[in-house]
Formats: sequence, C-alpha cells, structure tokens
Amino acid sequence: MKISALWLAPLSILYGLGSQLRNYLYNIGYSRSFNYDIMVIVVGNLSAGGAGKSPMTEYLIRQLKSKYALATLSRGYKRKTKGFLIADKYTGAAEIGDEPYQMYLKYGHEVQIAVGEERSIAIPNILLEHPETQVIIMDDGYQHRTVKPDFSILLTDYNHLFTDDHLLPWGMLREAKKGAGRANVIVVTKCPATLTEKEEIAIKEKISTYGGKETEVFFSRIKYNEIAPLIETDKVPSKVIAFAGLANTELFAQYVEEQFDMVEMISFKDHYDYDTESILQLVSKARAAGAALLTTEKDMVKFKDKNRIKLLEDVPLYFLSIEHQFIKNGNVFDKVVADAITEKYTIEE
Repeated sequence: MKISALWLAPLSILYGLGSQLRNYLYNIGYSRSFNYDIMVIVVGNLSAGGAGKSPMTEYLIRQLKSKYALATLSRGYKRKTKGFLIADKYTGAAEIGDEPYQMYLKYGHEVQIAVGEERSIAIPNILLEHPETQVIIMDDGYQHRTVKPDFSILLTDYNHLFTDDHLLPWGMLREAKKGAGRANVIVVTKCPATLTEKEEIAIKEKISTYGGKETEVFFSRIKYNEIAPLIETDKVPSKVIAFAGLANTELFAQYVEEQFDMVEMISFKDHYDYDTESILQLVSKARAAGAALLTTEKDMVKFKDKNRIKLLEDVPLYFLSIEHQFIKNGNVFDKVVADAITEKYTIEE
C-alpha cells in the first residue's frame, strides 16, 4: 500500500467499525438471515473488484447442471433495470447486466439466470416461477447476510490476496479479514503457471490466520479458450487492437500480447457501457492499423446489440472466453461441493 494513502487509514477504521457492527448483529441473530429449503451456494470475495467470481459460477454450472435443476442469482451490476428479473429471449445486457447475460447466452437453455438486488426477496421469486429449482448459485453474495447460505466459496486473487490488503477506502476490503471464517472453502484464483508448492504452503499459512481451521484452500488459474468471432467467419486475425472493461486488464493484455500481434491495448472502466463515440474510436484505430478488434467475452455480449454491430461496419470483432481451472485437486473441490448438497437434502428429509 502506498504511503500517500495512509491518510485514509482513519476512514478505514470507521468503515471497519460499521462493518463489524453489521456482521455482529447478524451473528447474534438481531438482524435476520433467511435459510431456505433448497441448496444455496454463495460465491464471493472480501475485496472489491474482480477475483474471478463469474468464471467460478460458470464452473459450478458446468459441474451441476446435469444433476440438479439449477438457477443463478446476481445483482446484475450496471444493468439499466431494477428489481427481480429472470432472463429470457427478450432480455439483453442492458436489462440483466453483462455477466448474467453472458451466462444466459451459454447456459440459458439449461439453467435459470436471475438478477435481483434484494437476494432474500429474489430467491422466493425464483422458487415461485420455477418451483422445480434445487440449487441456487449466488454470484457475488458473500456480504449479503440476509441470506444464510448452505455453502460459501470465498475467492481471493493471487496477485491481491485479502491477507495483504486493508479495509476500504485505504485498501479494497469490503469487510474485515476475519470474515474469511464464514467460508467453507477458499480458492486462490488467477495463479501463475509457475506456482510452486512452497508458495502454496506460504499462502495457506497466511490464510489460516483468518479462515476456519478446517477450511480447505484450493488454487486455480485462468484458462483462455480459442479466439472466436462476434459474427461467424473462417478468418483468423493476424493483427489486433485489444480492448476491455475489466477491474484489472493486466492478465488479459499479457495473454493477448503473447498470442497475437497486438498493436495496442485500450482499457476501459469495469463493466463499461460502450457508447457510439468509444466504438467509433475503436473502429478508427483498427482501420488505421489494418487490424481486427479483440475483447473479452464479458465485453463482447454488449455488442450483440444491433446498433453497436452496425457501428463496427467492416471491422471484425473477436473475443476470448475464459474458464476457471483448478491447478490440482479439482476433483476434491467437486466432491466437497457434492457432499454439501447431499448433506443439505439428507438433513431436510
């Protein structure tokens, strides 16, 4: 943390006291948490910003969709609507948010994709419209204490471990580090391919200070899939201008530079809503460089809008999708989740 940010420490203390009081009221039952008859799995983190929650949610979808009637629930960050919605063929990124829409495009024919700010209200609404639902995955719901989950997955970015961070606004933590104690498992995401066993042990020791003594810690990486075009074509770009609206574009830029002839990397704010001016600037740069445009899957879904597609004109747009991939012991993680679901329904019976 930069010394210049030390003046924010007193504000972090005040923020921490408020967060601590809030959690205490939930812990003693003064503020009410709701538990449901169906299995609720929460994916979240202690830090603001991207730790790979959506890739983890998609990983869980792939693991569970053939076994259970599944739904996902998120806030629908940056969407232009309010309240509870379940995605259908009439909804797009503007109505439900870019990441939920991304999931709908891939899994909407098998899984219910829902958004709602008030999770404790949204869950009964999901069950009202789809009473067959057996498992709900709450994306970015770790701090939503009104819902008492049956299983909590806490993520922390290898490059920004929660153990080395501070509370907002001095750092990026939404709550105190001891909040990790609520997690059933902790996953260190975005690990490098060079991660050593010695590093794993050191990170586990750090985390054990705040997580539960029996909490298992796993390590994962980002797996990039093959490049794909927005509009079907057999052509493969030789030169690209990359752009993305991510919390941190460093890993994306690094991968693109390694795999392609990258002319330029243009970074936008996380969940950026591309307007006419920004799209025309991208098109102009691509034409001048004789390059194609390349972005992330999360950004690409916003270009499904016909008006944005028109602005691209003759400049091809490609995208890279990513997957969560365990470095090792993925089968152990899968079993821990499966056992938790089995236990939930055994108890309920």
